[in-house]
Amino acid sequence: MSDIPLHLVPVRSREAKDFVRVWHRHHPPPAGQIFAVGAADETGILRAVAIVSRPVARHLDDGTTLEVTGTASDGARNANSLLYGAAWRAAKALGYRRLVTYTQNGESGASLRGAGWRVIASRPPRAGRHTPSRPRAGHVSRLLWEAL
Repeated sequence: MSDIPLHLVPVRSREAKDFVRVWHRHHPPPAGQIFAVGAADETGILRAVAIVSRPVARHLDDGTTLEVTGTASDGARNANSLLYGAAWRAAKALGYRRLVTYTQNGESGASLRGAGWRVIASRPPRAGRHTPSRPRAGHVSRLLWEAL
């Protein structure tokens, strides 16, 4: 895909979740969010979104940490790196001191590295029972990343 100039745009919760529902490879949209940010092309077409929420892991939910809980792109080059950087700048502007996210085993993390993030931990596959309210599918190991 060619380099299409992208710019940041505000995205409402429903629009961000609908975008993730259509474009994300393996996860449904997250349940909640603090804010979302999008990347649009020069014609105003939304090409990627990032959803930022309270951390899923209770021990990280300390009031000063947020988590990028969902990103999706239609394949626009560098869109996710743009959004990871913007999410961290926005979180800091709101007074948060830490922003984290996860990648699944096998994902390169190139967008995160491109935005200046670093791996801080490796997590084994999660155990747990599958229920309708908390589906547990695709138990895989993950990397925990932190914005710098």
